[in-house]
Amino acid sequence: MSKSFDEILSKVKSADRKKLSVASAADEPVLEAVDAARKAGIVDPILVGDQAKIEEVARTLQIDLSGCEIINEPDTDLAARRAVQIVHDGDADIYMKGQLETKAFLKSVLDKEVGLRTGRPLSHVCVFEIEGVNRLLFLTDVAFMPYPTLEDKKVIIEYTVNVARACGIECPKVAPLAAVEVVNEKMPVTVEAAELTRLCEAGEIKNCIVDGPLSMDLAIDPEAARHKAGASDRKIVGDADILLFPDIHAGNLVYKTIVRMSKCKNGNILTGTKSPVILTSRSDTVEVKLNSIALAAVVAEDQKKGIL
Repeated sequence: MSKSFDEILSKVKSADRKKLSVASAADEPVLEAVDAARKAGIVDPILVGDQAKIEEVARTLQIDLSGCEIINEPDTDLAARRAVQIVHDGDADIYMKGQLETKAFLKSVLDKEVGLRTGRPLSHVCVFEIEGVNRLLFLTDVAFMPYPTLEDKKVIIEYTVNVARACGIECPKVAPLAAVEVVNEKMPVTVEAAELTRLCEAGEIKNCIVDGPLSMDLAIDPEAARHKAGASDRKIVGDADILLFPDIHAGNLVYKTIVRMSKCKNGNILTGTKSPVILTSRSDTVEVKLNSIALAAVVAEDQKKGIL
């Protein structure tokens, strides 16, 4: 079971190198992260975009591009379409956003002819390694699905469980979060959390343990959980692996609080696509982008083995 990004990196290094297709690759942090992943033996990059600009950025960063395939396409939209088609056609395993708008990138992901759509909703998983926490935490959805329905939440759990299992967590514990840990008909989030728990117990949500509704302290802090009335009857007592948020506001606020107020590492992956998709923010560091590549690579390895 991986408890850190170093362990994820070690795990993926032992697998075959993955092909990584980057749309509009003339971006300094992206090229740095891709170069680090290439040197670590994780990926063989395919850089799609304005070749002159890609080479200029590489010179600035003193990156040797001799081990990279470059496809010259100066037009941003066409670069994204060509980059995603490489993954769609099976000639690459992972699709990554470079220097282009998120809207244009997602348009390529959802392209009916050459994209990576599955007909199911897309979601987002953020994986955190936080100092003082003895395991990885999987947060979802913090960036993509605004107001998930009960059915959406079932799908989000399935996606996130697959990512967690790719990281070596065989039966992750899922905490559907709410302000309280009891069902209150006036708080629909708690009703849905209880239904998700029932669905898991009935075998309709597989390969995990779901226990909700849970307050945040009961979900992640064993010491706090010890003092909660009725905690001994719960399946999760401060040891959740997956935090399922009721909506994007709660998820995004917690995400940004962790990033700004704790010592942590994180990586992100878009889920619900045929192949792993890396959709990071322009403000994300090289480390976040490298961690995201490693995360996508372990998921791609499980897909290759037919596990996902």
